[in-house]
Amino acid sequence: MAMSAGYIPFHPNPSKPRYKPPAGAVDAHCHVFGPEAKFPYAPERKYTPCDAPKEKLFALRDFLGFSKNVIVQASCHSKDNRAMVDALETSDDRARGVAFVGAEVTDAELKAMDRAGVRGVRFWSTIPCGCIGRASP
Repeated sequence: MAMSAGYIPFHPNPSKPRYKPPAGAVDAHCHVFGPEAKFPYAPERKYTPCDAPKEKLFALRDFLGFSKNVIVQASCHSKDNRAMVDALETSDDRARGVAFVGAEVTDAELKAMDRAGVRGVRFWSTIPCGCIGRASP
């Protein structure tokens, strides 16, 4: 599927910054997109990005000199957290995640995401999800 008109893809050849992050520095908000063939974008998405899979993200993290990153679930994947979880599971323990879930999420799914490295949940006030107010076990 083609990218949305006006969508600006990641730079294919970024320059190395002069600034060197300190040891242990964390990129605190980044995303993985697809690849769409393996992790389809949600039908209700507001935009279609270019694929920016985990391999690109990890290469950029290393190139920029970060030690770790926090992968935040991208809205184009909606509540299908598989691309983000897949990235966490292959990050060599160098990433944590923030998921997007709805009221239908099961305890087993939450536990599996926790094992993968998810440590937070994201809410979008513009997307009715019915997840606020869910009782915790």
